[in-house]
Amino acid sequence: MAVKDLTLSNLILSTEDEVTPKVLNAMADTDDARIHEITTALVRHVHAFIREVRPTETEFEQGLDWITRLGQLTNESHNETVLAADVLGISTLIDLINNDGMQGETMSALLGPFYRGESPPCGFGQSIARSDTDGESLLLIGRVLDTNGAPISGARLDIWQASPVGLYENQDPEQADFNLRGVQTTGPDGRYLLCSVVPSGYPVPTFGPAGDLLNAQKRRPFRPAHVHFIVSAPAHKTLITQIFMDTDENMSDDVVFGAKSQICGKLEHHTDHHPDFPDVRTPYATCTYDFVLKPGEPTFPTPPISGKKDKENTNG
Repeated sequence: MAVKDLTLSNLILSTEDEVTPKVLNAMADTDDARIHEITTALVRHVHAFIREVRPTETEFEQGLDWITRLGQLTNESHNETVLAADVLGISTLIDLINNDGMQGETMSALLGPFYRGESPPCGFGQSIARSDTDGESLLLIGRVLDTNGAPISGARLDIWQASPVGLYENQDPEQADFNLRGVQTTGPDGRYLLCSVVPSGYPVPTFGPAGDLLNAQKRRPFRPAHVHFIVSAPAHKTLITQIFMDTDENMSDDVVFGAKSQICGKLEHHTDHHPDFPDVRTPYATCTYDFVLKPGEPTFPTPPISGKKDKENTNG
């Protein structure tokens, strides 16, 4: 823990070089070592950034306005703060720092701004399409395993995705509540199987400051087609991931840098009726993917949204 410098405490500032030491000294009394570590590093790096780019007062005001708008546009149906962290690559960097996939577990991916939690249960083979959703039917098939390859019974899969028109149901008044969202629990064999529709790529919302930044940087706001999963089980670390179903070009140009080669799923297309699920409309696709969980304590993210319909801003 740093010791406060009484000389700096009594210093009245006169030059820019004196600012950073004075601020760091002012924070030295905290008795929380982690808060001290984080806030002092933040001050050092932010002050260094300011000295490097030397913003004008007008640019400083514009930056504060950009941050203010992140909060103003974050509500029950839209989380602009999470979106900004995503498009700046912060979310993916945090993800990779905390989840390196080096113990044989499935690679993780960022949560994204559209997880709402509390999805209804979905039995084995049931559909998460709760309204008449156009698009090719999709069967998601696989197992949940531990790092030794043994099936995990009672694993919980929380699934959500955008519709084939590129909108999550909270963005689209035409979709039923919790459309394309569901929770399924594995049996003794660790297997899961659910019905959905083939997702499509979509643009992230661009009506706010995150979109303004993307436009200024001349970046495509698109995400490749994917399905979100949170896979959890007792005595195992919770896996937050996405299974991607798109071209290599689209995945390499993911606006939030979330696509990884280890979590690409292969779509197989079929024209004949499925022998076990004859009610699945044809043609349909299947995607088979096994999730591997490593030992650990399960934890669960705070949903970025509650799910209330956003009828004004349906850009997604």
